[in-house]
Amino acid sequence: MTEKNTSQNLLLQPQDNERLSNLCGLLDENLRQIETYMSVQISNRGNSFIIKGDRLNVPLTSSLIEKLYVISAEEELTSKQLHMYMNNTSDDTESNTNKIIYDSDDIFLKCKKITIRPKSKSQQEYVKAIMDNDLTFGIGSAGTGKTYLAVACAIYLLEKDLIKKIFLVRPAIEAGEKLGFLPGDLSEKVNPYLQPIYDALDDVLGAERVSKLIEKKVIEIAPLAYMRGRTLNDAFILLDEGQNTTIAQMEMFLTRIGFGSKAVVTGDTSQIDLPRDSRSGLKDCLEFMPKINGAHITKFKPNDVMRHKIVKDIIKEYDRRKK
Repeated sequence: MTEKNTSQNLLLQPQDNERLSNLCGLLDENLRQIETYMSVQISNRGNSFIIKGDRLNVPLTSSLIEKLYVISAEEELTSKQLHMYMNNTSDDTESNTNKIIYDSDDIFLKCKKITIRPKSKSQQEYVKAIMDNDLTFGIGSAGTGKTYLAVACAIYLLEKDLIKKIFLVRPAIEAGEKLGFLPGDLSEKVNPYLQPIYDALDDVLGAERVSKLIEKKVIEIAPLAYMRGRTLNDAFILLDEGQNTTIAQMEMFLTRIGFGSKAVVTGDTSQIDLPRDSRSGLKDCLEFMPKINGAHITKFKPNDVMRHKIVKDIIKEYDRRKK
C-alpha cells in the first residue's frame, strides 16, 4: 500500500440484513458501482466493511456508506439514487474536503407515498426556507431539484392539513399566453408547458391521486395569466420558470399571496426566453427582495445539479465560457 493509499474498517449499526441487502444491491451491484465511482475497493462480511484506496476517497466512501445505510431503512436504493449521492460526494473531493455535502438526517419530507430527502446543502437550505418563510425563491439551472422539491413541500403541507389548496402556474411564453385558439380545455392547452410539474406530482403522489385532486380542484394547474384578480388564502402557490415573466406579471403574481399561504418562485436567470426589449420580472424583483421580511433566496450552484455527472461538467463549462 503506497503512502497515498489507506484502508478503513467500518461497522454498520444496528445490524439489519434487510437494510444490508438494500445497501449492497443484488449480487453487490451497488457496492461495485460505489467502487468504480469512488476509485476504491470495498469488501464486507455482514455489517463489517473494509474500504481500501486513496487516503482522501476512503473516508469519503465510508461516510457515504454510513449515510446510505441510514437511508436504506426507508428507501429502496436504486442505481439513479446512488449516482446522485455519489455526485455530491465527488464534488467534496474536488473541493478538498473530507466531509460529505449531504448531511440532512433531520431534514426530510415524509409524504404518504415516498420520503424525499435533500441531497445537497443548497437543497437543505431551500426546503428549510420554504417551511420557514412566506415567500421563497429557488434560482438555478435545470436539474438542481428546485421545482421537484417545491412540489414535494406543497404535497407534504397538504397531507399535514397545513394548507387547503395547491396552485401551480407557469408562464406559457412559447404561446404568448394566448391560448384561446388552441383546441381543448384549459388543462389540455397548457399541459405541454407544465409537464415538469406534472412529472413531479406523479412521482410524489402517483398519477391516480393527482387526477383526483385536480378533479376536486384541490390542485389547480394553470398559465400565469389566469391568476389575475385572485387572492389565494391557505394555499401553496408555485410559479415555475419565473425568469420568463415580465415585471408586470411578477408583480401580479407576488400580490396574489393571501393569508396562511406560502409562495415559491423558481427560475434560471441565464435562460430567459422573453423578447429582448422585455426585462425579466424575476431578475427585477431579485434586486429588492433581500429587503423584504419573510422572503428568502436560495441560489443553486452547478454542483447541485442532480443529473449525470457529464451534465454537471457541461454546465460548469458553459458558465466558465460566459465569464
